[in-house]
Amino acid sequence: MKALNRIHLNGLRAVESVHRLGSLQAAASELGVTVGAVSQQVIRTEAQLGRPLFSRTAKGLVPLSDAAPVFAALAAGFESLNRGVILAEPADDTRLTVSVAPVFAARWLVPRLDSLAARHPEITLRIDATTALLDLDTSDVDIGIRVGRGDWPGVVSELLLPQKVFPVCAPALATGMRTPADLLSLPVLIDGQAMFSWDVWLKAAGLQAGCIRPRHVFNEASLCLDAAIAGQGVFLGWQTLAADALAAGRLVVPVPIAAATGFGHFFVRAPGRRETRTVRAFKIWLRDALAESLTALPLG
Repeated sequence: MKALNRIHLNGLRAVESVHRLGSLQAAASELGVTVGAVSQQVIRTEAQLGRPLFSRTAKGLVPLSDAAPVFAALAAGFESLNRGVILAEPADDTRLTVSVAPVFAARWLVPRLDSLAARHPEITLRIDATTALLDLDTSDVDIGIRVGRGDWPGVVSELLLPQKVFPVCAPALATGMRTPADLLSLPVLIDGQAMFSWDVWLKAAGLQAGCIRPRHVFNEASLCLDAAIAGQGVFLGWQTLAADALAAGRLVVPVPIAAATGFGHFFVRAPGRRETRTVRAFKIWLRDALAESLTALPLG
């Protein structure tokens, strides 16, 4: 620890931030100081260390390759400090940060937040919409909701809902549909990022794998759903994605057969993070709201 007495901590923060963010401007924005102040902190730190960490180019500071171990150690150190600060802060049982995938937030969660507010007016909710499985140990996220098999390393997962998929389309396209084979005449909308394929449903419906006619491929499930609502084809949706469009009559299930994908919606949290009263209240509300939503699904 004596080595730290020779180096100003703000200078080390500046060095780590410039390296991680890639520019003086980005580091200045993160640290809340001027670009000039960050530049001077970097120069002063290099002088205190007795060696350069960056080369100066026309495009800005470029990390030196032989300083890579320094940057790695600084990044790990400040991440550990950040975690320590988070753990030291007093728990606020009225503030809740939830990490969810954008499609789940937009298509199911956000439209129901009035219900959460009515049941728990004391809760201030912050939604972090991302598909990344964050480092729950070091972030300020209280609980996450992710789709997968629940076997993510370094997290505690709790099954919320087994994922089932079923075909959805605009009402006009469903006219005359009686059997699973009738659906094969419809153009198909493909979610290119899905963790499952249409073969999962075709097998459950007793149809041959690969016997569909793809029309459009999207890299986002919400776009597939919008295309289906617009009458452009049939899409393989799931409970939380399609529930509201089905309830509003913008979509129908032409063949009421659902297939399990082997995946599910899971609550995820850090192993060492205390589950607060607010987290427990949110989980109970979410399960209740989900049960109500699923009751209305036309799946027989």
